[in-house]
Amino acid sequence: MKTYGVVMAGGGGTRLWPLSTKKLPKQFLNLSGRETLVNEAVDRLLGVADKDDIFIVTNASQTEVMLSQTAGRVKADHILAEPAARNTAACIGYAAITILKKYGDGIMCVVPSDPYIRDEKGFQATLQEAVKAAEETDALVTIGISPTFAATGYGYIRSTAVEGKAYRKVEEFVEKPDEETARGYLEAGSYAWNSGMFIWKASTILSYYKKLLPDIYECLMKLAEGFCTPGEEALLWEVYPAIPKISVDYGIMERADHVLMLTGDFGWSDVGGWDAFDALKSRDENGNLTVGKTLLLDSRNCTAYSVDKLIAAVGVEDLIIVQAGEAVLVCPQAEAQRVKEIVEALSEKGENSYL
Repeated sequence: MKTYGVVMAGGGGTRLWPLSTKKLPKQFLNLSGRETLVNEAVDRLLGVADKDDIFIVTNASQTEVMLSQTAGRVKADHILAEPAARNTAACIGYAAITILKKYGDGIMCVVPSDPYIRDEKGFQATLQEAVKAAEETDALVTIGISPTFAATGYGYIRSTAVEGKAYRKVEEFVEKPDEETARGYLEAGSYAWNSGMFIWKASTILSYYKKLLPDIYECLMKLAEGFCTPGEEALLWEVYPAIPKISVDYGIMERADHVLMLTGDFGWSDVGGWDAFDALKSRDENGNLTVGKTLLLDSRNCTAYSVDKLIAAVGVEDLIIVQAGEAVLVCPQAEAQRVKEIVEALSEKGENSYL
């Protein structure tokens, strides 16, 4: 079967504020020093899909930037613009119905735009195994990441081995645990981090929508009625905002009866917040990670990221200090996941110039 690559790239990256903003969210940032995150995601998919078979789903407000950033990599009509953010079930369903109705059934490799992956060849080899499993078994296939520490910021997948197969049988998806529970998962050896990567036939995933998410399936069928007609875009803007808001994990993966997992060990990092930058940059002898103009005196275990102004600190420990545009962020390393609360508070106060 033909293999399609689908990149989910509509997020706001609020936990990387103030570097990530509404105008330029993290998928458009070059954090690795090589390319923007979205372009790196596209390039990795070329290991399993042809260039003309790669799609990106993004928010309509980001379409212009996406077209500019991915020009020459992704066909303009393969950038699917969501009129409203309706979570991953809508995003993936939109891609699936578009592929099935306009281009024909095939294996979809659905990946987020924002992870950093160190070993690209290892990733592609794992994805090729997942494509093979999805085609041979007609299952929903996901990639679980071999945990390297007791992470509390990721969901987990519990699985069991299948004799003679590279894939494993998924027994349970579990939510982000507390630290003690996470340590237990790490010691058990049967748990993997949930990477949010999915591989399946377009027809198969849509059959699960019909069974488990009939309201969303009905909306997708309405969208399909307008495909390749003059009213296609108007119908999209009419129907899409009414799609129920739910993640594909909650709506389908946790309820499906035939889910398999390939274990990934290719240097994956979510880069979801400032506490994850160790995957991209090395720390110095004092445990400090610095980018841009910085001067840290008698300071330890800090992350300092400056875009265009000097960050200077003396005698501090375990802090995150970020300067971008007219904003400066200061927070303890342990509170990195709460940065999104600042974005929410600024939005409530109407301080949109900082967002």
